[in-house]
Amino acid sequence: MQLQQLERHPRTFGEAGALTPSEIHTIDAIGLEHGILMSELADRLGVTKGAITQIVTRKKMKELVKRTPHPTDSRAVLVSLTEKGKDAYRAHETLHQHFYQQLRSQLDPKEIEIFERCIEKLNTFLEK
Repeated sequence: MQLQQLERHPRTFGEAGALTPSEIHTIDAIGLEHGILMSELADRLGVTKGAITQIVTRKKMKELVKRTPHPTDSRAVLVSLTEKGKDAYRAHETLHQHFYQQLRSQLDPKEIEIFERCIEKLNTFLEK
């Protein structure tokens, strides 16, 4: 229940303002690369190409992403972050670093090792 509540609760990420976890994870999936194919982004997020079009359109309206034609494939479209999107990406990275610093300060090395193994197992289970 707490995870579901967290998934709906927006946080402020720099100039981008309040973004839901799913929005910031879309920005995170795009990353600071020069651009990602729409189809590759859909694969990273585990959604359909139709869904990724809607997701990217909403992020574009918030001025977080931009679409550009692929330089060599006229059928393909690249998605990249705008400066506002990059600011949100960096703010999200800072949030993660702060979280892990707090976690390390409260757990001993053995607990961290166990925690990391549990996360790996959870990820493996969720990928099925």
